Amino acid sequence: MNRLDYSTLLQLKRWNTPTIYNGWEIITKHDRTKGYFNAEETRDFMPQMGPMVGYAVTVVIEPSNPKHAEHNPDAWNEYRKYVASIDGPKIVVVQDLDKPNFVGAFWGEVNSNIHKALGCVGTITDGAIRDIDEMTNAGFKAIGSRLCVGHAYSTPVRWGCDVEVFGVTVKPGQLIHADKHGFMVIPEEDEQNLLEASVFMDSNECNTLINAARSTAGLSKEQILENLVKAQYDFKRAVKEKFGIKGEW
Repeated sequence: MNRLDYSTLLQLKRWNTPTIYNGWEIITKHDRTKGYFNAEETRDFMPQMGPMVGYAVTVVIEPSNPKHAEHNPDAWNEYRKYVASIDGPKIVVVQDLDKPNFVGAFWGEVNSNIHKALGCVGTITDGAIRDIDEMTNAGFKAIGSRLCVGHAYSTPVRWGCDVEVFGVTVKPGQLIHADKHGFMVIPEEDEQNLLEASVFMDSNECNTLINAARSTAGLSKEQILENLVKAQYDFKRAVKEKFGIKGEW
């Protein structure tokens, strides 16, 4: 896999996830209506930290089941070696088999600090988290379902495998962009042009539709509507010229 350089990842982090989606939908050949962003509602427990960007490391848990720890007492060490073997920045994607009847959290103060030390910037989990203040203090962002008190039998069951969270299948190594709106999983073939497309789409909106919507002083409603029609035409024309799109999109 040809990963994006760190500078590009930092620049992607400057934009919110909807802006990244706007760029992605113009360059992708995939279905832009499903499969690559959360189909279920997520909760960002640290929105003040802004977006996070990283490559997926994956793990499955089942905190209600004590037999997993009995079956593999060295699971934590083996799992951590897997996480450490992958280059960062990384986002840990956790599938909780107890969903929706959560009984324990994989994430808390200890685990977030450990994963931070291993090059992870945050997590997306369809399970629960706890120690929200301590996780924030560790600089470890969490997007999940809800808070809880305990960890129960929160042991890695399997890792480095495909997981399904919030209606999306995530494969190890996929690029993820996430914030308070939700998250996106970027197909590998779309990674290289993602930043350029996202920046262009944001600039194009500002130069056309948003500019027309804000520049209304002294205009009649008819003039405003006329300007919006022209701005929409200019917006679509710029997209088609930039990306060679023919017909509607």
